[in-house]
Amino acid sequence: MKSMKHRSLIVNSLLHILLAGLSVLWVLPVVWLILQSFRAETGAYTSYIIPKGFTFDNYINLFTGTNVHNFPLYFRNTLIVSVLTCLISTLFVLMVSYAFSRLRFSSRRGLMNLVLVLGVFPGFMSMAAIYHLLNAVGLTQNLAGLVAVYSGGAGMGYYIAKGFFDTIPKSLDEAARIDGASPNTIFWRITLPMSRPIVTYTVLVSFMLAWTDFIFVNVIMKGNVSQFTVTVGLFQMLSRESRDKYFTQFCAGAVVIALPITLLFMRMQKNYVEGVTGGSVKG
Repeated sequence: MKSMKHRSLIVNSLLHILLAGLSVLWVLPVVWLILQSFRAETGAYTSYIIPKGFTFDNYINLFTGTNVHNFPLYFRNTLIVSVLTCLISTLFVLMVSYAFSRLRFSSRRGLMNLVLVLGVFPGFMSMAAIYHLLNAVGLTQNLAGLVAVYSGGAGMGYYIAKGFFDTIPKSLDEAARIDGASPNTIFWRITLPMSRPIVTYTVLVSFMLAWTDFIFVNVIMKGNVSQFTVTVGLFQMLSRESRDKYFTQFCAGAVVIALPITLLFMRMQKNYVEGVTGGSVKG
């Protein structure tokens, strides 16, 4: 008995050491990025990790030196696209998921399988087709085209939300129908208020998709600098001509764009964790 307890203690200790090591590996790049954002020395690369001098000028210049790289404009564009995408995508995902979870119609199974098969293919495979479609309707090189791209296929991510809706007892819907509630009322007044975890999860995923995407922005916007988002805008700072001069500002910008996602996650963390672990109403 003692040997089993001793063995269990050793295993637990090794797991804790492993997790601590992984945590350090995850935190180190973040710490390095923050240190570089305050580095006073110019240049892209240094032979040391801790800067010899610290300054706030990198953050100040990031927001004031807009002649070459207009970070405030990039940030505003990204915020507009992310908020609109988050609202539209969340509605699409929740409504499609609820329909597949609660409604029964002849093509239901076929549509679900089709969406799952299409989801296997990477999104960038359709970039050329999407660009030509947007170009045909005049939505290239503007923010509306980005919102359309990010939100258009949002309903394909229905399966996680559908799994959550499946855990909500259907007896609640039946009781509401007996009381005279319509399907629309049941969805908005009964189901959604009980689905905060999955709503939170969907909001976070939708917001992060638009906030961090680089590939579609780079393809759709081409050279229209006034419509750049932060990912493309910051990437321009790493070009051969700008790297040495703007590298520390790039690091400062990377820290700044991480703050909204971090704050959003911290604010919604409780509901997010419940959604991932499958918290719901017990029937």
